[in-house]
Amino acid sequence: MSDTKLNIGEKIHKLRIKNSMSIEEVAEKTGLSTATISGIEDQSISPPLGQLVRLANSFRITVGELFGDSADSPFCIVRHDDRTSVSRFDSTAGQASHYSYESLGYKKQNRQMEPFLVTLNPGENPAEPNQHVGEEILFVLEGQVEVSLAGHADVLNPGDSIYYDSNLPHIVSCHGDQPAKLFAVIYARKEMLIF
Repeated sequence: MSDTKLNIGEKIHKLRIKNSMSIEEVAEKTGLSTATISGIEDQSISPPLGQLVRLANSFRITVGELFGDSADSPFCIVRHDDRTSVSRFDSTAGQASHYSYESLGYKKQNRQMEPFLVTLNPGENPAEPNQHVGEEILFVLEGQVEVSLAGHADVLNPGDSIYYDSNLPHIVSCHGDQPAKLFAVIYARKEMLIF
């Protein structure tokens, strides 16, 4: 796996400036608070994938472009040692946040799905549910994953999966004291198309 770390907050800040948008304008377009946008930009808040979908939409780009995606091929093979980890850190505590993810679809042009390998760490879980346009499927590879959505909460074990509409408020977190790994695919219709 590549040691390249992507600073999402810095990328969001640059996109906001490039688009001549204030924090308030981004907050209005995404439905996120101005405090959340500021926290993402200064790396004190780690945005879950759903928030990244909403942020990408507000800048009229794809999620892949947030990851520096070139999207220049009709297919994509991602070798184990070529994956780029997007590890999210809580800069105020200097510790890794509750998850990191690796894009598994970069370079594939015209894609309508975003596949990720996600690692959830035990500890502090997201306080607020996430929601965005589209659908998601999660398949647990290792550990236990707690999923809360639409008034339902459940723990998923290795081999379990869940498929849901992403517009339902949802929280996905590590369950127990061991990290969990899952394969996640987000589909957000044409909002995520890469040309």
